Amino acid sequence: MKAEYRRISPSPGSSFRTSIFEGKEFIASWHFHPQYELTYILGSSGIRYVGDNMANFEYGDLVLVGSNLPHCWKTVGEQKEEVRCVIIQWDEDLLSGWLEKEEFQYIRQMMQLASRGIHFPKDHALLVEKKMLELIDLPPFERLLSFLQILQELTKAHHNCLAGEGFTTNLTVKESERVNLIYNYVKEYYNQQITLEDIAQKIAMNKDSFCRFFRKTFRKSFFEFINEYKISLATKMLINTDLTASEIGYQVGYNNLSFFNRQFQKFVQMSPSRYRKMYRTI
Repeated sequence: MKAEYRRISPSPGSSFRTSIFEGKEFIASWHFHPQYELTYILGSSGIRYVGDNMANFEYGDLVLVGSNLPHCWKTVGEQKEEVRCVIIQWDEDLLSGWLEKEEFQYIRQMMQLASRGIHFPKDHALLVEKKMLELIDLPPFERLLSFLQILQELTKAHHNCLAGEGFTTNLTVKESERVNLIYNYVKEYYNQQITLEDIAQKIAMNKDSFCRFFRKTFRKSFFEFINEYKISLATKMLINTDLTASEIGYQVGYNNLSFFNRQFQKFVQMSPSRYRKMYRTI
């Protein structure tokens, strides 16, 4: 799949776009656009990429992405339900005049933070779910008012920035294409032994050039990225299945339980058993 600049048109009779996406999986590759984007997951699960950040998503996942910040959502594994999400997209100049006014100070601050992407807690996301779903069918003027109310409500939530401070949005189309190839390759072969030679050859680079490119883009090594990906899948399986930690470790590509436990501790700061117990007592 090819990462690309995407043109986004407003909804009919409106100055911004509201839509519901439904399908077997997300079709968008790693892409960017000048519009801000608020995405709320209603169904399906997988891994979300925003800049150099990678994390699981599921029902209730709500993320605000800033202008030209690369992002994509990818389903992983067998799905119990199809993808369904609400997407709101708007140009910066939609609010440019209002953002200078005192009443919009908190929305202004939130939109500035969106340059790194913002993830909102699930309990706060659920508070705006009904309003986001209603946006689709509201008349244009009422839709705009409701949209502003949603933004204001979100300013009350704790902001968790996603992409690192050093992440750059100035990637070329060719570099974005490489990132997409890497994402797709890891998604397909994560539970097999992947070598630097394998992945470098996939994107038509030599091993040393690939390592420099990857660390420059993601500020981590490729093997740190693979392990982070595997552990993300493992956390999901610990919550949603009754498989043992060793069975989960094997399924995500670790043949050594001790190494799986060390990697889990490194990325999650707790053991797999403690992680499972914590979520099952919530």
